[in-house]
Amino acid sequence: MLYNYSLVFILLILFAVIAIDIFPQLYTWQSRIYIGRYVNRELWTKKVVRIAIQWLKNTPIIKLTDNKRLIIIDILKGNYKRSVIQHWQQAALILGLTECHKKTKKSHCQKKIDAFLKSTFRNGDWKEKPNEIDGVILAYAVLNIDWINHENYKPIYDTAYQLILDLVGTDGTVAYRKYTTDYRFVDTIGFICPFLVLYGVKFNKPEAIDLSIKQITTFNENGMLDNHFIPCHTYNIKTNLPVGLFGWGRGMGWYAIGLIDAWSILPTENSYKKVLERSVVSFAKTAITFQNENGSWSWIVLDKSARMDSSTTATLAWFLANASSIESISAICIFSKEKALEYLKSVTRRDGAIDFSQGDTKAIGVHSNEFDILPFTQGFCLRTLYYN
Repeated sequence: MLYNYSLVFILLILFAVIAIDIFPQLYTWQSRIYIGRYVNRELWTKKVVRIAIQWLKNTPIIKLTDNKRLIIIDILKGNYKRSVIQHWQQAALILGLTECHKKTKKSHCQKKIDAFLKSTFRNGDWKEKPNEIDGVILAYAVLNIDWINHENYKPIYDTAYQLILDLVGTDGTVAYRKYTTDYRFVDTIGFICPFLVLYGVKFNKPEAIDLSIKQITTFNENGMLDNHFIPCHTYNIKTNLPVGLFGWGRGMGWYAIGLIDAWSILPTENSYKKVLERSVVSFAKTAITFQNENGSWSWIVLDKSARMDSSTTATLAWFLANASSIESISAICIFSKEKALEYLKSVTRRDGAIDFSQGDTKAIGVHSNEFDILPFTQGFCLRTLYYN
């Protein structure tokens, strides 16, 4: 009898392990049937909004691992998920839904964001304070919401600002992690620079704006490929030498977000406006050069035969939408942005989820082989669709 119970227990565990491995793959397979079959932009946009709202309430877990077998081991070891990755997913969804609300005044967008704020913050402060700078972009998303009193949420923003200051190194720029103090990652530009500028503008902190500009311009000096304006993954502050891939797609996206949002937020009379505008023009021309014929960008933009990445495409589309306000590059930016949106439409699942975004990067030079859904992509596509 004991033997029979043990056998049943082992079989149940085996079934659970197989189910955890197989069911997600089966779901992904069936979700891609009839992918991209949208007859018009309006229907597609509605579907994208619907999924963004759904995901803000229940944000899909973005895996740390690329493993597809024996996932239970990663779960038990704590290598399956991490809250900091979820922060930039949620931030992008809020940014996208806020842009939607600005344009349409749809009450359900506002209600879902308000519900998220209530579940994540208490008395204008974090329920669980972030200890990594990934949380700063979530603070930035909240700071973008146009119907709340930001003075009531100032503890959130002050915490994010202090988190950044704690990571300022001897060179006066901000590290990505406490254990990577010798490196300056391109990701950091997207995580912190828009927040620093908006925080500085709203709360009269010019030193925050100064730090943002220093982060961008110093990366321009040390992290770009010669004069081509193609960012590297990171550079070492002791040697000022680049480390990792040049032209990593989402790295291009992180740089694009940091640069274009910082530039857009700066008042016209600010002396840094023209400094950043020159970089916007240069980067726009570079990005457009490496766009694929179908409107996408590859996960390594320098290699058009590499897999196409929706997260790169969505973030660069947002960049180009904003850059189109510069007269000298307006026409090419609009044309390129529209091509990018058409590509994103072509890889949107039946339910409105945009597919084929690269998974989370593991380390310098260690990039994911997984291409699946990513709320970050959903949010930036939505931002672009409702821009202006």
